[in-house]
Amino acid sequence: MKYIIPLLVILLTSSVPAYALLQDNLDGTVTQTRNDGSQLMWLKDANYAKTSGYDADGWMDWYQAQAWISYLNNSNHLGYNDWRLPINLPVNGSTYDYTLTFDGSTDRSVNISAPGTIYAGTTASEMAYLYYVELDNLGRWDIYGNDYQPGWGLVNTGLFTNMDANWANWSGTEYGTEYGVHFDFVEGYQHHNWKMQGANTGAWAVRSAGVVPEPISSILFITGGTLLAGRRYFMNREGRNY
Repeated sequence: MKYIIPLLVILLTSSVPAYALLQDNLDGTVTQTRNDGSQLMWLKDANYAKTSGYDADGWMDWYQAQAWISYLNNSNHLGYNDWRLPINLPVNGSTYDYTLTFDGSTDRSVNISAPGTIYAGTTASEMAYLYYVELDNLGRWDIYGNDYQPGWGLVNTGLFTNMDANWANWSGTEYGTEYGVHFDFVEGYQHHNWKMQGANTGAWAVRSAGVVPEPISSILFITGGTLLAGRRYFMNREGRNY
């Protein structure tokens, strides 16, 4: 039986893939694996609209940002035609609430998905999750509304470049007919702005990249069978019946 445990360790370590949370694909994209297993593929350059020469300063209104996404898809950028702006689903899982809060409990808030909040780790807001969970940044306000908490701001950018080039980035989510939702990567604040407002607002392209398969059930099947076979083998060697 003493040989079974090392064998089990080998099987576990070889069967479970080690997924990095952020993976540089070395083609201008970064794949993000979130805590629910879902994967997003981001452009590595967060201000690619400017650096590629598409827009002079990278600042666009909501309609211009949508037009840029269409341009990427029409040109099959990097071999994909399903680029989009990041999305925001209701943080409470059912209905949008744009009441201003600081504890991440509404859709107009600082600290959405941040550790210690009521919806900690929620993937509802793709940019907020990236800012607070993946990159481990702090919002300008803490969850109690205290301003300028120590260490706040875009301190960590991970594998991405030019994240700090724009004050905020548009999401593809609308608020009514005249407003679009955006996320402030300086203050960690998600709120809405007039769609025609383009000053200090950029766009960052992302695409859904699937879900990481859950390997646990297959591992249990393999290791369970291995344990039974191993037990039978060693007991037979000792002259016992199983």
